[in-house]
Amino acid sequence: MKNKRSFFLGALLLFTAGAADAQDYPTKAVRMIIPFAPGGASDVVGRLLQPSLSKELGQQVLIDNRSGASGNIGVEVAARAPADGYTVLLGNIGTMAINPGLFPKFPIRTVRDFTAITQVVDVPTALVIHPSLTVKSIKEFIDYAKANPKKLDFGTAGPGSNGRLEMEIFMRATGIDLVHVPYKGGAGASAIGLLSGEVKCAFTTLASVMTHVNAGKLKVLAVAFPRRVESLPDVPCFPELGFKNMRSGSWQGAYVPTGTPAPVVKKLYAVFTKIVADPALVKRLQDTGTEVVTSKSPEEFVVFMREENDKWAKVIKEVGVVME
Repeated sequence: MKNKRSFFLGALLLFTAGAADAQDYPTKAVRMIIPFAPGGASDVVGRLLQPSLSKELGQQVLIDNRSGASGNIGVEVAARAPADGYTVLLGNIGTMAINPGLFPKFPIRTVRDFTAITQVVDVPTALVIHPSLTVKSIKEFIDYAKANPKKLDFGTAGPGSNGRLEMEIFMRATGIDLVHVPYKGGAGASAIGLLSGEVKCAFTTLASVMTHVNAGKLKVLAVAFPRRVESLPDVPCFPELGFKNMRSGSWQGAYVPTGTPAPVVKKLYAVFTKIVADPALVKRLQDTGTEVVTSKSPEEFVVFMREENDKWAKVIKEVGVVME
């Protein structure tokens, strides 16, 4: 009886200590891992969120760019971090929904090894061209590509990236044949290739190229989003041009390692959803071509995650992407 009483007392003390720790959280700096190099959409969004997160949490939020292996390096670092709320991953459609279908031997399973907090933004992707390609519309682009098979090259953030899959779907829908040029380091690296004219076109996130679009150094032909976006009201979206399935944005969301205390998850959910409701931050995000989209709850985000994993596994199979 004495041993039994001691066991329950010990369990109660551990529970009480854990609850107290969660209530005080955070008591030190929080690391936010971005699994891509600086310059891409994830980095742009993360750095816009950082000041508001630091202010709301009352502790400094440190950006940690861990690029490589299509984002898998950063994902693994985050998954293996202590489940205490002091490591947050800013994951996106590629790392959390597409990669599981592309890398079946990768030891980290995103649904199993992470607790989803909330989606925070949706970064519309778009067909963007270098000005040296003198076409003015999607129709002209398709006509040019058909007249010049295998002479147009397109850049991507990697062989299995969202931009690669979108272009493969687009090529199949239109009967055009372009040459794939994958870049290492995420959307930022492929945007540099497009900006320099090394490649002539790309399906890329608006957040990666908006500065150059506004400066007239790149041109957006259409946005792969259900509607026109606030930052480019004169640019059509693919659905209105008849491409009903071309509406895949590069969504991003916050995650912590599985096992993170529920009160910490609850607090992080409240903080993330609060900061992205601030009109000033919404405006700054929209200026980069990013739309705020949050989940109604962490549980809803989990359901969304599972649906996205199933969806992209099917697309990968249908397109027949071969990792290079």
